[in-house]
Amino acid sequence: MLIEVRTKKLEKLTNIIEGILFAAGDPVPVDLIKEKLGITKMEMDKTVRALERKYTGESGILLLNFNHKLQLATNPEYKESIATVLNPIREKEFTRTILECAAIIAYKQPITRTELEAVRGVNSDYALTTLQTLGMIEPCGRKDTPGKPILFATTDNFLKRFKLKSLSELPDYEELMKKISELNALDAMSGYLYEKDVYDPENDPENFVAVTDANAVVEDAEKEGFEVPDYLKDVDEDLFKIE
Repeated sequence: MLIEVRTKKLEKLTNIIEGILFAAGDPVPVDLIKEKLGITKMEMDKTVRALERKYTGESGILLLNFNHKLQLATNPEYKESIATVLNPIREKEFTRTILECAAIIAYKQPITRTELEAVRGVNSDYALTTLQTLGMIEPCGRKDTPGKPILFATTDNFLKRFKLKSLSELPDYEELMKKISELNALDAMSGYLYEKDVYDPENDPENFVAVTDANAVVEDAEKEGFEVPDYLKDVDEDLFKIE
C-alpha cells in the first residue's frame, strides 16, 4: 500500500514538472523547481529519470538536461518536417504583426495600447510585450485621461534595427499602411495559409517558439509585383529571432 502511494506521488510530481517545462519553453533551473515545489534532491532525480525514459529515442520531444537546467525540445531528427509545417505560417504571421505594430507606434507615438488596438483592430498585448523585450519600444509616461494608461514610444534601438538615422526618415504613413495591407492581402492568397488553420501567436503566446528570416516576408511581396518601401527592406534578421 505504501509503495503504491509513493508511486502515485512520483507520477503526479513527474506530470507537474513535465507541465512546468512545457509551459516554460526555455531552460528551467533544477534548483528553482526543487525550491518552489518543496521537494528533495532524491525526488527530483527520480522525476528526471522518469522524464528521460519517456522522452528518449524516437520521441518527437526530448528532455535536455544541461548545466543544472531542464528543457523540453523537439527532436533534431525531425527538424526538417517540423520546419516544413510551421515556419511558413510563423514567419509571415508573426513578422507581419511586429512590422505593423512597430510602424504604427513609430508614427503615432506616444501611443497607448488601446489606441494601437484601435488602429489595428485586434489585441496587441503580445506584440507590445515582444517589442519591449526586443528593446524596440519603451514606456514614456502616462496619458492624462481616466485610468492614466501607459504611453509607448520607439527607442534608439528601433532606429538602429531599421537602419534609420532619425524618425524623420520614415516614409509617408498612409503609403506605408497601404503597403502593409497589400502584404496582408498577399498572405490571404498564399497557398499554404488557410484561414481556419493560421497559427495566431497573439492568442497563444505561451506556446509560440521561434520565428526566422523576416526579410523573406518582403521578398515574397516583391516577387508578386508589390512595391515595398525601403523601410521594410533588409531588416536585421535577429530582430525576429525570438528564443
